[in-house]
Amino acid sequence: MEEFVFLDEIATADVAIESRGDTLEELFRASAIATFAVMVDIRGVQPKVKKEIHLENREIDKLLFDWLAEIIYLKDSEFMVFSKFDIDIKKNSNYYLNAEVFGEEINQSEHELRCDVKAITFHLFDVYEKDGKWISRFVLDI
Repeated sequence: MEEFVFLDEIATADVAIESRGDTLEELFRASAIATFAVMVDIRGVQPKVKKEIHLENREIDKLLFDWLAEIIYLKDSEFMVFSKFDIDIKKNSNYYLNAEVFGEEINQSEHELRCDVKAITFHLFDVYEKDGKWISRFVLDI
């Protein structure tokens, strides 16, 4: 089961998040949902448009960083917000992420917009497994 919490005591000018999942896919999904929850009430975002994302990295923490950077880039470059994330992660010598993200173009009259996330940062960035759960901590630059 994926979940996330905002860590108010960690960052005052930015947004710090801890996300969790029983699997890597759940962790990445929770992290993506948390990232977009900072920007918009995702309950009002319809899954009208599908985008595919394919990423590869040797390290799982760098793959999560790349994943969050990519979905933030899609928001900026295509003026979209996302509410649904179907993710598959495989590992050989590297980690491979294949994802379909679903959302729609930003519409100020339809979406409850919050604040704009500019980027994911390396500040306090961490990904680890503990007691059978995957956990990440990251800070978003707003």
